Amino acid sequence: MNNRRLLPLIIVGVIAFFILLGISSSLFFSVNATQRAVVFYKFGIGLDKDNIAQPGFHMKAPWNDVFVYDVQETSQDENMDVLDKSGLSIHVDISVRFKPIPEKVGYIYEKFNMNYINVLVVPEVRSTVRQVMGRFTAEEIYSTKRAEVEATIKEESEKILHANNVTMVALLIRSIQLPDQIRIAIESKLQQQQEALAYQFRLDKEKSEAERKRIAAEGEARANNIVNSSLSDKLLKMRGIEATLELSKSPNSKIVIVGSSKDGLPLILGNN
Repeated sequence: MNNRRLLPLIIVGVIAFFILLGISSSLFFSVNATQRAVVFYKFGIGLDKDNIAQPGFHMKAPWNDVFVYDVQETSQDENMDVLDKSGLSIHVDISVRFKPIPEKVGYIYEKFNMNYINVLVVPEVRSTVRQVMGRFTAEEIYSTKRAEVEATIKEESEKILHANNVTMVALLIRSIQLPDQIRIAIESKLQQQQEALAYQFRLDKEKSEAERKRIAAEGEARANNIVNSSLSDKLLKMRGIEATLELSKSPNSKIVIVGSSKDGLPLILGNN
């Protein structure tokens, strides 16, 4: 009998639990560390875009809406065909890294709702890629000015995205595909340029070596001329006499005859 009385209470308790659970899910919301949220007050000020919900646990009225944004860096890959300065078709693969400015997600929602990547980022980046690459030739994009093209695309995209509260982190050109005939011609030209530079380097090196040898030879010749011009007969005799006198001072017995040689230099006859 008691069980029959308790059964309605149990049923009411279960129903109340589910009602409370449903209400609590509309009363509370949480924001993760890599997220920010903006609240729309249906019966109040509307979108409160200047008060951004920070990471943590928050409470709201059941009739208000919460829009949660991921604010960590994200990446988007795009494949597209563009025309170069001469109208040649080029296929490029690019990667763009970006993130919303955390304190501006309310403004992003106001203009683009939750789909800002497809509404803002992708179209603007693709448009900028086409505009920038249209200023260069295929050869410049493929080889000589690739870094400049990449930097220009990033700079111009960054201005547009930042004006709409999105930070451009990086833009990379992953690959560039040209028609085979054009690619082969460009690579052949680059190879010829490298060979010409290598040949010029060898010529410059050989010229430098020849110039070094010429300067060394001239210096040696001048030195010989100076020495020859300074070696007079009297100087040679004097040096010979000085050398002979030094030898005569040694302890070994010897006979020194001064002025006996045909050139007038001393002779040493004995060495014991």
